[in-house]
Amino acid sequence: MNKTQSHAQKELEILIKTTPDAIIRDFIPEILAVCEAFGKSGQSGGSAPYTAHALSEAIKKLCLQQTIAPLTGEDDEWVNVSDLGGKNDTPLFQNKRLSSVFKDEIGCWYLDAITWKTQSGNTWTGSAKTIEGQEVQSRQYIKEFPFTPKDFIIDIYEKEVTKDNWEFTIKDMEKLLEVAKYYKFPYVIQIDN
Repeated sequence: MNKTQSHAQKELEILIKTTPDAIIRDFIPEILAVCEAFGKSGQSGGSAPYTAHALSEAIKKLCLQQTIAPLTGEDDEWVNVSDLGGKNDTPLFQNKRLSSVFKDEIGCWYLDAITWKTQSGNTWTGSAKTIEGQEVQSRQYIKEFPFTPKDFIIDIYEKEVTKDNWEFTIKDMEKLLEVAKYYKFPYVIQIDN
């Protein structure tokens, strides 16, 4: 047993004694196996924190069924979901690796590219308007594959114009410039200085 695995073994024993219902209890053999492999990998004091972080992030994403590598856009990544809402009998495909990515005859888009955030801290995806009244959608078209999703949080002003009828206006138009660099941004952006 190497030093890393030995340390992990002692800590896990203490955890089980002090917290018998610890959620990780059922995963102790796997945790020890990862610690053994990590201990054997020859990490130094300089590289160990970075490698441990990368390893923990990969495990977290895999357990949450998230991607850890860019989407390729290859045919085997897609499933036909035309029955869920293809327009005019045109094919609609959903990415098998990331369910918030779709494609049709126009292109591929990521549903969660923009999250709108109100002054009270509420967030959602959908649409908001520029000061000029142009509607901007959360979903954005992907420029190219391989593709790594990038999410943007953009502040908006919310205003109740009539009872239960809200207007959402983009607060910082310059944030849209960042979106435009990453996605095929079909909107005209005017920034007043």
